[in-house]
Amino acid sequence: MANALFLFERRKARTRAQIRKKGYGRPRLSVFRSGQHMYAQVIDDAKGCTLVAASTLDKSLKTGLKTGADSSAAAQVGKLIAERALAAGIKDVVFDRGGYMFHGRVKALAEAAREGGLNF
Repeated sequence: MANALFLFERRKARTRAQIRKKGYGRPRLSVFRSGQHMYAQVIDDAKGCTLVAASTLDKSLKTGLKTGADSSAAAQVGKLIAERALAAGIKDVVFDRGGYMFHGRVKALAEAAREGGLNF
């Protein structure tokens, strides 16, 4: 019987395989959701480097948040990652939800990034 971590890794690998097929060389907006915080980074897989990153641990966000583990915090991370990506000249990305379902905090981050000007 497969455990939860194995199933999560399998979902994540399946998502990344689809991104590689349909990404057309665009940078990847990767999301990590922990129990207490939310992280997002724009990654260039061709070069293997992170172009832009944001999280609920950033000093500009941390002071105004009640907690880093709710949808409003995720939305603020989405806005911040969009601002930083646009400042770096990145407008088109591919959204990588990892092994997470597209609802709750992940969906809030994605919608805020779209409102901030990122296309995916």
